[in-house]
Amino acid sequence: MQPEDIINLDAYPIADRNAPERKALIQRLRAELADKQYVSLPDFIRPEARAQAVADAMEALPRAHPNCADRSCYLHRQGDASLPPDHPRNIMLKSSTRMLAYDRFSDESPVKTLYHWAPVREMVTEVVGAQALYDSADPCQPVNLLCYEPGDQSAWHFDSDNAFTMTLMLQAADRGGEFEMVPNTRSDDDQNYDYVAQVVTGARPQDTVAVAREVGSLCIFRGCNSVHRVSPVEGETTRIMAVFVYEDAPGVVGDPKVNETIYGRV
Repeated sequence: MQPEDIINLDAYPIADRNAPERKALIQRLRAELADKQYVSLPDFIRPEARAQAVADAMEALPRAHPNCADRSCYLHRQGDASLPPDHPRNIMLKSSTRMLAYDRFSDESPVKTLYHWAPVREMVTEVVGAQALYDSADPCQPVNLLCYEPGDQSAWHFDSDNAFTMTLMLQAADRGGEFEMVPNTRSDDDQNYDYVAQVVTGARPQDTVAVAREVGSLCIFRGCNSVHRVSPVEGETTRIMAVFVYEDAPGVVGDPKVNETIYGRV
């Protein structure tokens, strides 16, 4: 498929950098991201392209790495003995997902074409306010598929030190699998541990924002300082989400230890 067969360019005119419609779109998305810490672009991918991407994912699913562990919201699998048991760094939460690395599914998948198309990367660069973004050179990370079978979930967590996270919902669960976040849970200057502990133990449900993620929706959000989760998946249908990783410099390869932990790659 060509990019114009994949991306809904009628709703998101991103191909022409000088088009007034594109400039207005970028301005709106930047303001929304700054205000809410997330922005959702419904119907970003065309139905035929999404169906093909789902088929590619389901064909590759037997090659997915099961990533199941108890971890803190800081993505650590061990706590800190120097801190009290109720400290958020010692509160372990169960997560279970199935990860398809970039090289585990078809090179013809529409999500790979979308990822590598310059107008998409340029749009994201402007929306998040980066100087420049580049495709990842890692064998696992550029665009990967995060799959949830019934019972799987992604517990409350921060996205390490990523400036932003970008995802595309390919297939929703029958029930559950809701994406929830608490915007600005912490800041660069304040870890806000007491508040984080309340959120991850369920004491602040009123602060949780449910982010709409209909199938075909692209989502960009600030996951570094806004704790977020995916609720347990129920029903027969596999929840499938593409995760896009861009870098601030060309030729970046990820940490081999991260790839081993997340993708099962040694």
